[in-house]
This record gives sequence, C-alpha cells and structure tokens, in this order.
Amino acid sequence: MRVVVGLALLVLGCGPRAHIPPRPLVVPGGLAASDSGAILARALAPLLYVQRDEWFPLERIVAVLHPTRRIIAYHLLWKDDVHGSWIPFTVPTDEEVMWVGYDSTRAPTDIWTYWHGTLLHTDWRNSGQVAIDVQWGKHGSLPHHTIESDLPRLKKLNLFYAFTWIGLPDIWLGDLTRRGPLCFCHGYGRYREYTKLMPTGNRLDAVVRTEDATDALADVFGRPYSKKRPWP
Repeated sequence: MRVVVGLALLVLGCGPRAHIPPRPLVVPGGLAASDSGAILARALAPLLYVQRDEWFPLERIVAVLHPTRRIIAYHLLWKDDVHGSWIPFTVPTDEEVMWVGYDSTRAPTDIWTYWHGTLLHTDWRNSGQVAIDVQWGKHGSLPHHTIESDLPRLKKLNLFYAFTWIGLPDIWLGDLTRRGPLCFCHGYGRYREYTKLMPTGNRLDAVVRTEDATDALADVFGRPYSKKRPWP
C-alpha cells in the first residue's frame, strides 16, 4: 500500500504541465489573412474525421508553407495524449502533423500523415477536399478511408485498440495529473468510427512560409512541444 501511495505522490508532484500561450497570438513572420499563401493554406486545410469519444480537445493549428516546394505542413496541437502523460519530464501536449502537396492549379495532389513514427502517403489527385481520420486518444492521423490491412505490421489499428485495455494502469496514472478518460469503454467497431467532423481551415492560429518553423511553433504551442519531423 505504501508503494502505491508513494507512486501516486510522485506522479502528482512530477507530472508534466502544459503551458500553451494564451491568445491573442503574435507570431513573427506570420502571414496576414489576406496573403495568397494564407488563403491557400485555408483552402487546402484538411477536414478532420475525429472519433466521437475523443476526450482531448484540439488546441492549436499552425500551417507552414514550404518556400520552394509545393507542400504545406499542418501542425496540430492536441491537449494531451492518452498514454504516458504521467511520466515525469515527458512532453505535456500531443503534436501531430500532416502534409498536403498541391499542383500548379493549387489543387491537392498528395497527403502524407504521421502514423506513430511512420509516414503514410496517399495519392489525392481528383479526390476533392483533403480528409483525415484521427485515432482516439493517440491522435495518429490516417488519410480518410485508409485500408487497415495496409498499415505497418506492428502498427495496426487493432493493436492500438488492444493496448487501450492492456494499458489501463497507464491511463489511470495519467488521470492523476490531469483530467482524462478512464478507458475506451466500447468495442473495436466503435474505435474505428470517425464521425465527428472538424473543419480546420477556419481554425488556423498562424500561417508561416519557412523551411524551419521551430520558433513559430514554439510561439503558438508553447515549450516544450514534440518537434515532429518538419517535412516528408
């Protein structure tokens, strides 16, 4: 019993705290809303299909236009990740990133998404608005209607679902440091349902044109943040 109490005190004392800068935001180098790059970033911003039981809100979005390539990175900051949030000195928020390639007509041609360390690529020519499915709790990003069998062998969706049950102690420890879910308390069929639509074009907190957006992301997301890879 003393071991359990001691661990709880450790978690409460050392669990990370997010420090997301308050609005209004001033981002050096940020493009004005009327800038052609900002208009393009809003037009190509993905429509998110979020799992309806998602607990953590989407806090911030930064669009980054590459200065020489026809590609835009969309960095998303979720309030937290369902797993590992109690570990001392871990990053207290969850940054995810997706990229949209476009052609000379400014129509989307490619999507790259970050799926737990693996880049997924989908040809998006003639497919209309970019659409992304967002995994419950972990916020891994999948091109809409991804075939599950095409995912990497050790990163299948059913394995992540299984871990929502295997990892219950981890989830509960996280709940000691901030409000979070007790579990994903439904079946696998519901885990795969992405029915909550979330447009992002009207939610961009900043649009910048640069190859290295580290400073701009820190201004919007706060420090520390995950610093995912900038480009595919």
